Amino acid sequence: MSEIVRLDVNEEWVHAGIIKAGDFCFLNYCAGNVGGTIEEQINGAFDEMEKRLAFVGLSLENVVQMDCLFRDVWNIPIMEKVIKKRFNGKYPVRKSIQTEFAHTGGESGLQFQADAVAYCQK
Repeated sequence: MSEIVRLDVNEEWVHAGIIKAGDFCFLNYCAGNVGGTIEEQINGAFDEMEKRLAFVGLSLENVVQMDCLFRDVWNIPIMEKVIKKRFNGKYPVRKSIQTEFAHTGGESGLQFQADAVAYCQK
């Protein structure tokens, strides 16, 4: 069995931003541009996802599964537009969930977050 590698560890939030375990990498709490428009936040989340994937030499094209959390799930078409631009036709399976985020800023703060699984075997 291969070892488990934890990267981008945040002691304050008590989590790892990316964990490599076997042939897969797990990413959580990818968010960015909080307080911006929904499109800015979706792009910010994917920017953060790309940054974490780079720790293990991967890109968005390696993502095979995403959980996409929205404050308003009716913003899915905006996310789909961004995915078309950023994933180069290598679309992951995904699920979209509406939630009330427990985050500073309330309704005008966090609007989108993504968690993902990437295939890391080269």
